[in-house]
Amino acid sequence: MSAVAHHVTRRTPAFPVGALHAEDCHLEDLLEILQDQTDLADYPYASGVEQDVLVYDAARVREALAAGESTNVEAELARAWSLGPGIIVFTGAFESDVIDRVNAAYERIIAAEKEEGGPKGDHFGEPGANDRVWNALEKLAVADPEVFVDYYSNDLVALGARAWLGPAYQITVQPNVVRPGGKGQTVHRDYHLGFMDSAQAARFPAHVHALSSVLTLQGAVAHVDMPVESGPTLYLPHSQKYTHGYLGYWIPQFQDYFVANHIQLPLRKGDLVWFNPALMHAAGTNVSADIQRMANLLQVSSAFGRAMESVDRERVVNAVYPALLGALEAGMPRALVDHAVAASAEGYAFPSNLDRDQPVEGMAPPTQADLVHTALDTRESPESLRDRLAHQAWTKLSH
Repeated sequence: MSAVAHHVTRRTPAFPVGALHAEDCHLEDLLEILQDQTDLADYPYASGVEQDVLVYDAARVREALAAGESTNVEAELARAWSLGPGIIVFTGAFESDVIDRVNAAYERIIAAEKEEGGPKGDHFGEPGANDRVWNALEKLAVADPEVFVDYYSNDLVALGARAWLGPAYQITVQPNVVRPGGKGQTVHRDYHLGFMDSAQAARFPAHVHALSSVLTLQGAVAHVDMPVESGPTLYLPHSQKYTHGYLGYWIPQFQDYFVANHIQLPLRKGDLVWFNPALMHAAGTNVSADIQRMANLLQVSSAFGRAMESVDRERVVNAVYPALLGALEAGMPRALVDHAVAASAEGYAFPSNLDRDQPVEGMAPPTQADLVHTALDTRESPESLRDRLAHQAWTKLSH
């Protein structure tokens, strides 16, 4: 039998591997990426480029969809969000009368919630400075089912979500009303790693940083005309391509550069913006005298961000907590006990009901695992922890 030579082809990993460190964030690396420019010739379905942002005329895109070109349009959008500027605008995506009906429903919801009182957290803005409605998708569906259907039957909402995430995506919505004088946000990236501070994000390996942005698509629908003085969102096109961005945006040098070099697009009522969540951005300050800037913020999530089995982790934690205490008393090192906590308790704060579980003192509420770690630190009784876990579970229910 003759010997057969086997050749191993070595390829570059599809994603970066290893760890990322904040000390490796250098502004000049980001500036090299920002030299990229958006070429309209690379995007045949787009109608123009404004400040490096791709602009798509809704009517023209709908003609392409009607002609059976959806696959090509979706591929172009995905390329724009990944290899291109990271942001696109559909002009004239919504009819004005539909927007008006949604606005009326939101105004009723906001008024009712103000009567109820309580704090209103805002992930990257001053709590209570603006009007924000959490879980607005569910609230609108219950308050006005007909307008919900008219609004979310929009084909360009579905097109964007499908192009980036595929079918079976999940939409959540938070309308934000910024009153005259309302301050803008600090520069940031968005969910998931964008809701962590630099030290927390650095604990996740490099390939997770690369994957995070393909699990979510961020959008905003202009519910009123938004001239620049009203503070529409500030962007840094192409910044989503910077590998260390989830660590870098916290650094003052990066923040100063953003303030001095961002772009800001005025929007008309009914325009729809879609952008990669890794794009560095921030809501602007409303310096107008009389414009109540209102945007409906869309956060669309991949269907794949879920475990295969349903596990009642509250039940699991209550069952094992006495054993965790016993292991500590018996001399098991805390690091090993913490491994058991990670296997049993929910270590992520979301999804949650942000009406009850307010992000007032940070970007995310405590996790179930945080409660367990604190209980172990203080040797809290199982009965006391059981009550706190039950209350936390209640805060995550949508009604």
